[in-house]
Amino acid sequence: MSKTSQQNTATDANGVSVIHTQAHTSGLQQVPQLVPVSPGGGGKAVPPSKQGKKNSFVDRNSDEYRQRRERNNMAVKKSRLKSKQKAQDTLQRVNQLKEENERLEAKIKLLTKELSVLKDLFLEHAHNLADNVQPVGTETTTTNPENSGQ
Repeated sequence: MSKTSQQNTATDANGVSVIHTQAHTSGLQQVPQLVPVSPGGGGKAVPPSKQGKKNSFVDRNSDEYRQRRERNNMAVKKSRLKSKQKAQDTLQRVNQLKEENERLEAKIKLLTKELSVLKDLFLEHAHNLADNVQPVGTETTTTNPENSGQ
């Protein structure tokens, strides 16, 4: 397999050198590399979306600046109101859950007392039945009045 490569170096507006390498290999493609132009290597590569904003001076008296500040202030107010509303909703939900928990605990106490009373009644009834049951060998026989005339 033969391998040929060709390098092209270009410098963009941020002082970043971009090395484009073309290699003729077995289907592999190399990705461009970002390399700082300065020998110290201290620069960062800046994405294209941020390139124009870094060096542009904004006139604080311009209408555009005032509009952007006004929109930002409105967005901040909206965000803070939304945050306060969320905190209030959470507090309200906590209070509802506390009240529900208290109701459920009261219901548990009531049902526990009811269970205890019913259990005591059942045990008393079972004890009375046990006292009234005759032993198996001492059953009394009763005569059937319909059969006695035949």
